Amino acid sequence: MSTDEGYGGPVPKPTNYQMYCPIARGLEVLGDRWTLLILRDLSFADARFTDLRTSLVGIPPNVLSQRLKDLVAEGLVETRELPPPAARTVYTLPEYGRTTTPVLRALSRFGLQRLEPAEPDTDVRPEQAVFSAVSGFYDPAAAEGIDERYRLEVDGRTFTLASTRGGPAGDERREPDLTVIAPAWALVDVRLGTLDLDDALAEGTISTQGRKLALRHFRRIFQLP
Repeated sequence: MSTDEGYGGPVPKPTNYQMYCPIARGLEVLGDRWTLLILRDLSFADARFTDLRTSLVGIPPNVLSQRLKDLVAEGLVETRELPPPAARTVYTLPEYGRTTTPVLRALSRFGLQRLEPAEPDTDVRPEQAVFSAVSGFYDPAAAEGIDERYRLEVDGRTFTLASTRGGPAGDERREPDLTVIAPAWALVDVRLGTLDLDDALAEGTISTQGRKLALRHFRRIFQLP
């Protein structure tokens, strides 16, 4: 859809391309404005309606409500109730919803080419920086034979990655082989090539704790120059 109406107006119906084409069928579900951004945010973490309204700046509440209803109807999003004392509804991605992750990663890699370099005052969300500038460039061939856990501390948020998909990232009992401490904007600029990682490490913009070998593995696995 090209436009969404305001807070009280009707939400346009999804497009039906009437084509026997997998791309067209996919776009009938994912192609409406805001839909992929909702899925992006839910791929980071479960979220309340108010959380999504805050992160998706400019989305009218009636549009968000309709998009969520559509995604629930398609089986891409589910709701669950948090136990007391929270006792509130959150939206979450079921297994089927997570099949959109490769689409989000591909779009992120395409969109990175269109970003201007970030600055220290650029509003870069930590989770977006990790998703777009690091984890989205995972190379399974480079990770072969390596069993390591990496902790990223980005603007006060902590993320854990592993050298192998389904590997030790979620094992909290295991200490990370490498900790990388960086502002979100710097991760984006390293990926864009406008900030040299060795220079950032030398200047202290980015710092690491752990074995030098783990850093070399990390750079190779996530294709960081």
